[in-house]
Amino acid sequence: MAPNTPLQGDPDDPDPAERELSRRSGGPAISLWLVIGAIVLLGLLVYAVSALF
Repeated sequence: MAPNTPLQGDPDDPDPAERELSRRSGGPAISLWLVIGAIVLLGLLVYAVSALF
């Protein structure tokens, strides 16, 4: 067997796991609004804690 030949399957048909990864990689991992919301909540928490002191 040649060193670069696939063991099984069609070389034009990607591995199902690779297809799944490429399908999910279209969008961002975290929504921008989730990041903005976390920053706002953190700011409110800092404001509330500083009001206590």
